[in-house]
Amino acid sequence: MSSETPFQIDVPDEKLTTLRAKLELASFPNELEDAGWKYGAPLADMKRLTERWKNGYDWRKYEKEINEQLPMFTRDIDVDGFGALNIHYVHKKSETVDAIPLLFCHGWPGSFLEVGKILPLLTASAPGHPSFHVVALSLPGFGFSEAPHKQGFAIDQYAEVAHKLMVALGYNEYVTQGGDWGGFITRRMASVYGGRHHKAWHTNFPIAKTPSWRSPLSFLSFLLTPWSIEEKAGIERTSWFHNKGRGYFSQQSTQPQTLGYGLTDSPVGLLAWIYEKLVLWTDNYNWSDDEVLTWISLYWFSRDGPAASLRIYFELRGDCEDIGQNPTIPMGASFFPKEIIVLPAAWLRKSNNVVFESHHKTGGHFAATEHPEVLVQDMQKMFAKGGPAFAIVPGRTGYA
Repeated sequence: MSSETPFQIDVPDEKLTTLRAKLELASFPNELEDAGWKYGAPLADMKRLTERWKNGYDWRKYEKEINEQLPMFTRDIDVDGFGALNIHYVHKKSETVDAIPLLFCHGWPGSFLEVGKILPLLTASAPGHPSFHVVALSLPGFGFSEAPHKQGFAIDQYAEVAHKLMVALGYNEYVTQGGDWGGFITRRMASVYGGRHHKAWHTNFPIAKTPSWRSPLSFLSFLLTPWSIEEKAGIERTSWFHNKGRGYFSQQSTQPQTLGYGLTDSPVGLLAWIYEKLVLWTDNYNWSDDEVLTWISLYWFSRDGPAASLRIYFELRGDCEDIGQNPTIPMGASFFPKEIIVLPAAWLRKSNNVVFESHHKTGGHFAATEHPEVLVQDMQKMFAKGGPAFAIVPGRTGYA
């Protein structure tokens, strides 16, 4: 593997000029009376955000902030059967020498930016909680990481990239945190590299297999055990997602290239496609217009374009439907009520080594952005002195 290279975002001026020209030529559909969010992103929101992107939003300001706040690097990672990919990542060490190596793994439509709010909290040194050395990669095809060039780059390959990155940084033993696709990828890492390298994992996207008649006792327990108010609300949220919020998944997992033309050519199309998820997948999170536009701009200016990030759905769709082997290493789970899939915790416990569990009253899909303090506190509790995963990484207690 190559040595790392310091990285700074520096979008060429011509790309900014092209973006503005496209925004100037934007056309909008009409809208039914009092439609609200019933049919998708509201016209008023889209016109306001487009106008801001065109005439008020300052990408250079946020580009500078990201460069100053996040220590970024790239390095080549060799992937079996796929050659070397140039991977972009954030890497910040704690001042605590024995801090716990932690990989943060994002999903779609997120990015490495999601680590921004939790990074200073995780790396902070204090007597009362463990500290972490944090690595947050851009998944291949996202942000400034090179996209795969061959078909079949599936979950094992994403897990391989993430694992090899940690080893290349000198972290032969580590823990992970992930949501969305990051939850699936770190789960696979726990299965493949668990024990020797991957010591424990935490997710804010806890997915479990639905009880089946193939396991009679579990299925009978499922039928006879009444659901709590929280579990009923979770099932309702999950039902909403499957019935009214999952259309994007069908398109991205079957014909991502077709969709990619529109998202690559039209910044307004990309804005609408992702903005919808930012609003509907969160729990009344107060997105500022500039925060939204920074998320979208990162996709627009990404190394291989917006279409590259869609292909993960095509390659990993089977892994989403069949979550596969259950890891045996310690698992932590944080439940947020407005996550897109919220299943009873009992289902998770039956097939995983759950050692830490936390249930929250508010919060949605983007926990690191919506409730960074809460998410970090959960991880600190899991790995704290007296916690269920204390000193899980030999020689790395997280304390001075």
